Amino acid sequence: MFSAFLIASFILAVTPGPGVLYIVTRSLTQGRRFGLASVVGVALGNLGNAVGASIGLAAVFAVSAVAFIVVKYLGAVYLLYLGVQAIRAPRIGEATAAPAPASLGRIFRDGFVVALLNPKTAVFFAAFLPQFMNAQTPAIVQSVTLGSIFVAIAALTDTAYALAAGALAPALVRARGVRAAGRYVTGGAFVGLAVYTVARD
Repeated sequence: MFSAFLIASFILAVTPGPGVLYIVTRSLTQGRRFGLASVVGVALGNLGNAVGASIGLAAVFAVSAVAFIVVKYLGAVYLLYLGVQAIRAPRIGEATAAPAPASLGRIFRDGFVVALLNPKTAVFFAAFLPQFMNAQTPAIVQSVTLGSIFVAIAALTDTAYALAAGALAPALVRARGVRAAGRYVTGGAFVGLAVYTVARD
């Protein structure tokens, strides 16, 4: 049963979704370091949802449409905020300069908040994990353990996406037109993610 869980988790983790799009966008437009910072933030946000599902947060979302909608729209508003901030950001004269630690910290924070404010992730964990649990072990122990393993697998696949996209970033920043449009690509991706978050059932 555990091997089936690992296989299912890998297939689900490697399938591109909003988190992957967020990470790839950061990696392409800002470089590998920012992409990897996003991976860590998204992973910790997903872990928070896994723990939340373990203590019944997902059950609250499933029962209360209001709670689900409130968190869902908070996440969408934050994505819109990131999109507007990216579009309004001043052009960077030297895209290859090493980013300041504070900037990496902000990217980490953004990834964490985007992932954490996605109630569908908690609902997913509540629906997916019980299929691989047994009655002999405390449910919360199994849920946290399996959820943590899933997040670790997703972090590995997300890292692969970040590294692949980051490898393309130097070619993009050497192109002046692409570099100038980078902030619009980033902002447009975040706005698109916000629309996707709200529109998806």
